[in-house]
Amino acid sequence: MSALKLPCVIFRSQKWMDDYGAADMRCGDLTETQLRRCFLLNSVSSQVDPYTLTRITPFQLPQSRFHGSRPPGSGASLTRQQCARILFDEMRVRAKLFSFWGPYRHVIDRMITHMQYSNGMPFHDPWLNRALREQIINDKKDESSLLIIKDVLDKKIDWNTYTFSQDNFKIIQKALSSSILPKFIRFHDQINGLGISVHDTWSTQITLRSLQIKDSGYQAIIHYKVQDHFGLDHHDMLKQQFHQFYFFRIWFILQRYEKLAHRPFMTNMEATIVIEGRKG
Repeated sequence: MSALKLPCVIFRSQKWMDDYGAADMRCGDLTETQLRRCFLLNSVSSQVDPYTLTRITPFQLPQSRFHGSRPPGSGASLTRQQCARILFDEMRVRAKLFSFWGPYRHVIDRMITHMQYSNGMPFHDPWLNRALREQIINDKKDESSLLIIKDVLDKKIDWNTYTFSQDNFKIIQKALSSSILPKFIRFHDQINGLGISVHDTWSTQITLRSLQIKDSGYQAIIHYKVQDHFGLDHHDMLKQQFHQFYFFRIWFILQRYEKLAHRPFMTNMEATIVIEGRKG
């Protein structure tokens, strides 16, 4: 049996990286009529009306019984750029409802700014890399991908030849197919900013970069590459858990409304983790 050639990709999720054709990566594809009728997005912001490009006056606030009683142009007129800037500022303020605790609470502000100015370019942030690493290391469930990798290495290393054979590649792949991949859906992610910055993830690739086997034990270097989409699709906005919050309404309008059309983007994260084990 020949030794596994390294580095080697030992897992790829079914969804692929850089999928710009995904539903949540659409941009500027919805009209005012569609947004109002299909998604019930009549009230989007407490500051501006993106459909009429006007500031909202006290008489126009959604909670007022006078809402709709004045003509659409009753507030101060805005350009599209001014309207978008106000919506992004309001989005940052409303993000604090989901991001007010812990070291990652400021990441969402940087992601909102990235959406505002970077025209869909991929996003990287060292704090998200740190969050990913901590999530992987601290996951102690039986379905943890890291623990599954360690378990296969512990059982399948050939200590007579100090090798991990090519035949074990399918074994580790099959074991990882039932693993829980990194995501940020824990209770505290609802308030530390990771829940709205990333939440679930789109695609994961795991690479066994190196494996050193000695008399005393082994050391493996595992690299995780994880990608998410900072964008909303139709299904997101039709869910009550999203639709009820102005934060997500504003996000959806900024991304999907044909007159604003700010591009969503890929969020790229990575983590390198060392696994060690002893002979026997």
